[in-house]
Amino acid sequence: METLVSLLDDVLVITGLIIMTIGVYGVIWMPDVYTRLHAASKAVFLGVIVFLIASGLTGGPDIIFRSVLIGVFLILTTPIAAHLVAQSAFDRKQPMETPGAKDETGSDLPNREHRLEEGRR
Repeated sequence: METLVSLLDDVLVITGLIIMTIGVYGVIWMPDVYTRLHAASKAVFLGVIVFLIASGLTGGPDIIFRSVLIGVFLILTTPIAAHLVAQSAFDRKQPMETPGAKDETGSDLPNREHRLEEGRR
């Protein structure tokens, strides 16, 4: 039984490494900040969660507790951080360069700046 858990732990660690490596390639090769952000946030989140599962399999109750706390922290903070970075890029008027991307923010409508300022009050 111990060898099975050890083998599963190794498979999970390798899977986490592969996920995070794919995320690094996504950050390098994606055309704009929005798709890079998507690749980075998803890859880091999924990779770390897989690492935490692997840690929980081989650790004691204290390691499992810490892994759950880290997982909950990531579930709560990763989307918020990604949203704030995307909002900052949007405020700096970073263009969407992905082929076929459609800007649905209403930036081509009249009085856009006025509406944005009213929405932030």
